[in-house]
Amino acid sequence: MKFLKQMIFFANMGMLKEFIFMEAPMANITLLEKALPIAPLKIAALDSCKELGQKVNDYIVSFRQNAVEKWPDSASIANYRLENYLVDSACPRFGSGEAKGIINESVRGKDLYLMVDVCNYSLTYSLTGNINHMSPDDHYQNLKRIIAAVGGKGRRINVIMPFLYESRQHKRSSRESLDCALALQELVRMGVDNIITFDAHDPRVQNAIPLNGFETIRPTYQFIKGLLRTFKDLQIDSDHMMAISPDEGATGRAIYLANVLNLDMGMFYKRRDFSRVVDGRNPIVAHEFLGSSVEGKDVIILDDMISSGDSMLDVARQLKQRKAKRIFCAATFGLFTNGLEKFDQAYEEGILDAVLTTNLIYQTPELLERPYYINCDMSKYIALVIDTLNHDGSISSILNPIERIQNVVNKYKNGEEI
Repeated sequence: MKFLKQMIFFANMGMLKEFIFMEAPMANITLLEKALPIAPLKIAALDSCKELGQKVNDYIVSFRQNAVEKWPDSASIANYRLENYLVDSACPRFGSGEAKGIINESVRGKDLYLMVDVCNYSLTYSLTGNINHMSPDDHYQNLKRIIAAVGGKGRRINVIMPFLYESRQHKRSSRESLDCALALQELVRMGVDNIITFDAHDPRVQNAIPLNGFETIRPTYQFIKGLLRTFKDLQIDSDHMMAISPDEGATGRAIYLANVLNLDMGMFYKRRDFSRVVDGRNPIVAHEFLGSSVEGKDVIILDDMISSGDSMLDVARQLKQRKAKRIFCAATFGLFTNGLEKFDQAYEEGILDAVLTTNLIYQTPELLERPYYINCDMSKYIALVIDTLNHDGSISSILNPIERIQNVVNKYKNGEEI
């Protein structure tokens, strides 16, 4: 009887699909109308990801709250809707700097989603009286501690790691370590079923774990929506706008955007001095441009991350020299390892007009206050991914948001609210 009530409950969810899944692809709506969760949902947002985890939790609570309001007496509600999906967990440290993972509630049989931001350097801990900022290595160890605390009792373990740990050490070009591949294999050996990341530096690193789930998601839709909400006079066509790749590694991102928006595409390639090594890599001598003229056009520079920002700003200056109109820099992860002063100066000089990054990693208060900064919130997108996977559904349509991009662009051209 209980199973029958659950089937009726989820079949009737379609009555609220327009409200709950406003941005979900049609294929996902159809799936969620008919599917049942694989197991009760729980989200373990580590300290590094508390703020993002809370936003994701709030969205899922809202999704499911509105889904069950029509059936308050259904026996299935208690197993589906909760006021909070966050797990009470922690990683306290001893005075020596050692730590342990603790989960303060039962997770037996739960579909667990562990969220971690390995780039959150704002967190600190005491090491024999000295204050240390947490590094990616520290956050990765905490992730393993929480997995170990689960003790194999969960129904399924999924890791959401927006910035993939050691993703820039993804291939071997000499006698050196393969950190990213080793980390993925270690997580799988610990019982992780799926690893979800965003804009992996090189998605081919998933070949290290070919029998396990690995998804890398690009926030192209959120970038476009953030840009269109901020600038009301954009002309989105090949005569007035271009997509630019700052190097050969980001070409795929620029090609995708250009194809979706019917724009021209250009790229730079880095000419390096292989006779010298500076900070562990060969220094860039110059950026050479390949593509049609950018004169008088708005350009969007796309990359996976802004680290020091030197390459991005150099590309922006070269585009200005080629008489580009407005320059928008969009990167999934804004690390800004050398601070914001260079970007402030470039904005004041008119070199760039906006910088777009996501809230997938830690953002400083100073960054959020910058007049040129556009914050692209990914929490609702993550909530949709988690909700779909919890129903054991395919996220293929979520990974390729062409329909949503075209829809928001059409609204923009028609003067509608986005």
